[in-house]
Amino acid sequence: MKLGGKGDGKTDSTKAVDEAWKAACAGTGKQTIVFPKGDFVTGPLNFTGPCKGDIVIQLDGNLLGSTDLALFKVNWMEIKRVDNLEISGKGKIDGQGAAVWSKNTCAKKYDCKILPNDLVLDFVNNWLVSGISLVNPKFFHMNMFKCKNITIKDLTITAPEDSPNTDDIHMGDSSKISIIDTVIGTGDDCISVGPGTEGVNISGVTCGPNYGISVGSLGRYKDEKDVTDVTVKNCVLKKSTNGVRIKSYEDAASKFTYENIKMEDVANPIIIIDTKYCPNKICTANGNFKVTIKDITFKNITGTTSTPEAVSLFCSDKLPCTGVTLNDINVEYAGKNNKTMAVCKNAKGTATGCLKELSCF
Repeated sequence: MKLGGKGDGKTDSTKAVDEAWKAACAGTGKQTIVFPKGDFVTGPLNFTGPCKGDIVIQLDGNLLGSTDLALFKVNWMEIKRVDNLEISGKGKIDGQGAAVWSKNTCAKKYDCKILPNDLVLDFVNNWLVSGISLVNPKFFHMNMFKCKNITIKDLTITAPEDSPNTDDIHMGDSSKISIIDTVIGTGDDCISVGPGTEGVNISGVTCGPNYGISVGSLGRYKDEKDVTDVTVKNCVLKKSTNGVRIKSYEDAASKFTYENIKMEDVANPIIIIDTKYCPNKICTANGNFKVTIKDITFKNITGTTSTPEAVSLFCSDKLPCTGVTLNDINVEYAGKNNKTMAVCKNAKGTATGCLKELSCF
């Protein structure tokens, strides 16, 4: 506010925020940017480094993204090449997406125009975000590329269940990512782990309603890197379309552990490995199966499913899934006139302590 920003929910504060960032980035030692209580509207924000010191953004008020799409070339808030950054507080980052969701045509067109993501991090190291809320983005809430040592903690991330492509947290080509004690409910993937990512720890997360926790899509583009060392632990999924999911086109490899996960009325298969994922029926098979999905552990998965198919493993007949471990899988169909079941194709592994109907091997 000292630089001219106004928290009245109307005045454009973009210039004040830009000036605050430039001053903080040029300062040595620990620099703090404070958004006091109020509603600060901005257009595109570019937080670009490298910076001379460490920066804390204290969000006590709310940041609102302008609803004028003509202002945005790509995204709303972009953080690039910044090390040692913290964003904390009790305020909100609100994309005000409801005003523009009708312009999203991605469900119909493969080459659709992408609406602005809310928070984009490229080449960011040592970032902590805690306590804040992310609400109603125009597209993704958060997208990370080439990031390392990231901690996301105690966040609340929300958007209506029918909001299009409002993925919560997406990452690609990143490492050492921790998502802890966060509550998420939106219109797409709760958390999605993209190609080239390794060392992901997801713990204490509550998801739903949404599409669940996904690895992929993998193999969509040529020369994508593997996903390795992903752990999902002590999580709850509520009324989501999927629980824990691996979705792949072709040409991808992956390795994961899912442990101590509770499902509450999760629709569709609870555990899915799909080596021919094809959204919107816009891709075609070329018969060139190069998927390698191996060393996957599902342990202590409990709760209820709203469909009979609690376990679904759909793997390639050319390259079957191997090293799949099902340990203490006890998810039961909550409906009537049917039984809980597992559908497993071209998967090899072991099953112990599971409901009899869910033992694939």
